[in-house]
Amino acid sequence: MSRNVTMVVGTRPEAIKMAPLAHRLAKRSDIDLQLCITGQHQEMLEQVIDIFELPVTARLNVPQGGALNRLTGEMMRELDSYLAATDPALVVVHGDTCTCFAASLAAFHLQLPVAHIEAGLRSGDRHSPWPEENYRRMADSLAELHLAPTLAARDNLIAEGLPQARIKVTGNTVVDALLWMKQRIDSQQWQPDGASPLSRLDSERKIVLITSHRRENHGDGLVNVCRAVARLAARHADVDFVFPVHLNPIVKQAVHGELGQYANVLLTAPLDYRHLVWLMMHSSMILTDSGGIQEEAVTLGKPLLIMRDTTERPEALENQGAMLVGTDPEAIYASAHAILQSPHALGPAALGPSPYGDGQAARRIEEFIVEWLVTREGSPAS
Repeated sequence: MSRNVTMVVGTRPEAIKMAPLAHRLAKRSDIDLQLCITGQHQEMLEQVIDIFELPVTARLNVPQGGALNRLTGEMMRELDSYLAATDPALVVVHGDTCTCFAASLAAFHLQLPVAHIEAGLRSGDRHSPWPEENYRRMADSLAELHLAPTLAARDNLIAEGLPQARIKVTGNTVVDALLWMKQRIDSQQWQPDGASPLSRLDSERKIVLITSHRRENHGDGLVNVCRAVARLAARHADVDFVFPVHLNPIVKQAVHGELGQYANVLLTAPLDYRHLVWLMMHSSMILTDSGGIQEEAVTLGKPLLIMRDTTERPEALENQGAMLVGTDPEAIYASAHAILQSPHALGPAALGPSPYGDGQAARRIEEFIVEWLVTREGSPAS
């Protein structure tokens, strides 16, 4: 018996983290995988679809851009029609995006069970990260199955009253995707070619990777980040600062306006995952407000400055090689300057396996989902 399992993906990070599981489920004869793309971040999402060769089966007609209420409403309308027509045995969502929340609510309204991957992460502040903290909480409240990446995430779910039998600690699939890509880069001795802006980087110079795009940092926060980077670039002329710029017009205008004139600041379009992993591997330090890059930086053992006031991934801070610096330009500059002078300024990164996983998260999620489906239907597994 083949069971329809629908995965709903709307953003680039979701696609990266869902890819390892999508490939595992697509190979099963007892599961009919449906991969639905909402198009929340269509252009950047296509890079991941291509590089991971994801088996997309449906693309929704959701207008790009606009305010969150409009985006959520349009997404709900499209998902309602799609899920009602396909009637999946399980809807799989990921993380804390508008797509994750909208798909969870649409499925709930249709009385379809939801599996939430990366469940249980909490910053403790409803407004940071915004709106992601509440999206994740609401998805957890709507889900039937909770795939928690860490023991701390599991404990958060239990403290909120969710049944332990419906929670599985799996590790984070971002580690699966990262290790998969790193192994290919290493084995193929892959380098960016002449068409890539990264080919202009000098292998003899240090590289600092910067990413910043979160909504709560739009405005003064992002400007402060850029001014701290500008000060670092002026002080460290022997270092290259690489800033892949999000396609959001607010982000592009701020970053190019503040940093466009510095010779050792390389502003690029969003990088595909192969180029991004290569860049992280070759960076001496990473400055980010991204959740996923926090996990990737720690897994690669890179000094990490988290440009947010809170993080729902506290394991990064326990690792010693990471620090919360917010968006205060003085704090960013002082911490980054110290690391550039001494790589162990934050303390040595912990040795051993990543606290975020061992590269087997997708396998554990697959096993938990299949076991749940078999138990629910009372039929033998194939």
